Amino acid sequence: MKNTAKNSKLDISYKPIGQFEETRFEKIHNVIFEDSNEASIVVAHEIAALIKKRQGQKRNCVLGLATGSSPIRVYEELVRMHKEEGLSFRNVVTFNLDEYLPMEPNNIQSYFYFMHEHLFNHVDIPEKNIHIPDGTVSNEETTAYCLSYDRKIKEFGGLDFQLLGIGRTGHVGFNEPGSHFNSGTRVITLDHITRVDAAPSFLGIANVPRKAITMGIATVRKAKRIVLLGWGENKAGIIKKTIEGDISSHVPATYLQEHDNCTFVLDTGAGSQLTRNKTPWLVDACEWTEDLKAKAMVWLCENTGKTILSLTDKDYNDNGMADLLALDDSYDLNIEMFNKLQHTITGWPGGKPNADDTHRPERATPAKKRVIIFSPHPDDDVISMGGTFDRLVEQGHDVHIVYQTSGNIAVSDTDARKYAEIAMQISPSDQAKNIIKSIADKNETRIDAPEVRNLKGKIRRGESYAATRYMGLDDKNVHFLDLPFYETGTIKKKNLSEDDITIVVDIIKQIKPHQIYAAGDLADPHGTHKVCLDAVFAACEELKSESFMKDCWVWLYRGAWHEWDINEIEMAVPMSPGQVLKKRYAIFCHQTQKDGVMFQGDDSREFWMRAEERNRDTANKYKAMGLSSYAAMEAFVRHKFN
Repeated sequence: MKNTAKNSKLDISYKPIGQFEETRFEKIHNVIFEDSNEASIVVAHEIAALIKKRQGQKRNCVLGLATGSSPIRVYEELVRMHKEEGLSFRNVVTFNLDEYLPMEPNNIQSYFYFMHEHLFNHVDIPEKNIHIPDGTVSNEETTAYCLSYDRKIKEFGGLDFQLLGIGRTGHVGFNEPGSHFNSGTRVITLDHITRVDAAPSFLGIANVPRKAITMGIATVRKAKRIVLLGWGENKAGIIKKTIEGDISSHVPATYLQEHDNCTFVLDTGAGSQLTRNKTPWLVDACEWTEDLKAKAMVWLCENTGKTILSLTDKDYNDNGMADLLALDDSYDLNIEMFNKLQHTITGWPGGKPNADDTHRPERATPAKKRVIIFSPHPDDDVISMGGTFDRLVEQGHDVHIVYQTSGNIAVSDTDARKYAEIAMQISPSDQAKNIIKSIADKNETRIDAPEVRNLKGKIRRGESYAATRYMGLDDKNVHFLDLPFYETGTIKKKNLSEDDITIVVDIIKQIKPHQIYAAGDLADPHGTHKVCLDAVFAACEELKSESFMKDCWVWLYRGAWHEWDINEIEMAVPMSPGQVLKKRYAIFCHQTQKDGVMFQGDDSREFWMRAEERNRDTANKYKAMGLSSYAAMEAFVRHKFN
């Protein structure tokens, strides 16, 4: 069935960007918002409107609910509306999509726990109206139990609204690749990628269950209305496959193409790979801004395998860019783009003294700058910009490394116990003894005791000093903020608070920097980078009237997960083979993060390997464009405040 949801309502007063227009590429209605917060509020208001409508009809409102990070902000807004606007959930009946198996309800990783923590404990929904798959059901009872779960949904008249997330395998609920479109609620074996994505919450993949109970594709598709949430660049690839690809059991979410009232609600990152956003010149006539011209010409070089200066009129015409030639001829376009890329390359990230800086990415004055490198975790500095860090120190700038969080949850219990046992051998103490006992007695329903978290934080702090000393930085220029939002002992963090922002404000006021480097790598799978960047932006906004901020430039780097596209890069810092090795050894100083790191993501390589390949790839892309050849490059984008 052709998707006919083009005019589905998602019509609160917020204005989505990139409104859906049916193209030959897209098969599912979708809207794209600037950020997930705005999008989540819109979805929450649609759910609230449906609840109120059913109340007016004196009917139950039957909701299918999802877990994971994607719907959290939706639930927060629903809770706010309940507390501040009187939205009642007395007529709401809920059915959750899935649950791990086996899983006790009181386990902090259970979806039972998740739903009560984020929604049910804060609204007036009757307990009898809450239905979450039972993670304690025995093997012998699962078939009957799953059939009864579907039957119960049917008894309530079916799902009025189904909220979904999407996994990187294309799963909805836990319907992994290979799921049949007629599948009902059942037990399923989890895909390895799904378990990898869940590993941070479980503090390691070894702790992630291998099975789950999930609503089936057929159960989901029977919902009268479906809204799927997609946030971040790490979901962009699977979103493109789902919206533009053929229906296939290999990507179960594609079955939603046949639903007649389904909307994908995306942020700009998740929607970035859709054809109308990635290569809009293949869809329709374009307004050729400077940014779009750069994006198109880089794509054209990659698509044709040619350098910039060798592109011809025919290359432009054959690849959907004939209207660009109407503005200028290929020779002038090529020269302009070549010069633009060439001017991003500099071996002087702090600016080259006594040089004409007209076409350089950084200012020549002052010759010696005060620099803050904000590092969300205690190793992002060397992983993401170790070569640039080295250059800045080597060239005499006053460099300060500011670690925003303790990074304590990334230290394994094994490593923490090893350090505590060493401490006991050197100088026996009750404190070390208690830490060892706390770790030994820890079970899956507990988080680390404060003294264990403190030790783990100190371990990471010691590793950070080892790395910064190796890079030639004085200890007095190393700062640890230990922002409060992070200190929960679990992967789930608190929301950014004024206390966090004030701490960042204070360090910026203390140093009065000419340059700030901050992590713009929002593909970080557990979200710490985004919160840390938000803290930096909020602090800069608060300080914008300060005279020193008028001379402060903010540069964004990316880390172990993604790199800036070539057309986005505004400063590219080359690295010699020797600097590549120096960066590697600095990363090695973070020993607890080297072998079997807890938050690996979907990439089995160690972080130093990822960083080197990313930096080498960036250099190779510049070379493929016809520019100079380097061993490696680190890339930055300048953030300009309004």
